[in-house]
Amino acid sequence: MNTSQRLENALSKLYNAFHNNTLNPECCLQCAVGNICDNKDSWKHFSDVHGSLELNYVGLVHQRLGRSVNGYTPQQLLEIEATFLKGCGFSVPLNRKGTKPKNPTSKETLFKGLCAVVEYLCVLDNIEIVMDYTKLFETEDQLKMSFTS
Repeated sequence: MNTSQRLENALSKLYNAFHNNTLNPECCLQCAVGNICDNKDSWKHFSDVHGSLELNYVGLVHQRLGRSVNGYTPQQLLEIEATFLKGCGFSVPLNRKGTKPKNPTSKETLFKGLCAVVEYLCVLDNIEIVMDYTKLFETEDQLKMSFTS
């Protein structure tokens, strides 16, 4: 399967963040997009609210100028983040009254969010989801369970 360089880079960063326990959906530096953007928070200035799909003035300017961060446009970054948050069980955009998973940084919660993101990243690159990337994010406990079942 042919994949783009941006997809390969994003998957590698997400894989490392998941296995190094540096993935946190509530932190703009350690969320899915924060990791894709090299743990920098410049992407958060594209919207006024974490998890929103609406570009603010700064985001619109960057979008219209054709700028991107590691190959992703400002709008795509917002969509990736919203996909991750929804996959983790958050209501978006994030706010105090919205729903939130009991343990936002549990491996199970993060795994669900990452599965949604990987699928969406493949859609963005017009790649069929033929390869099961979920194997990359399995934890040792999940692997043991699949062998004993």
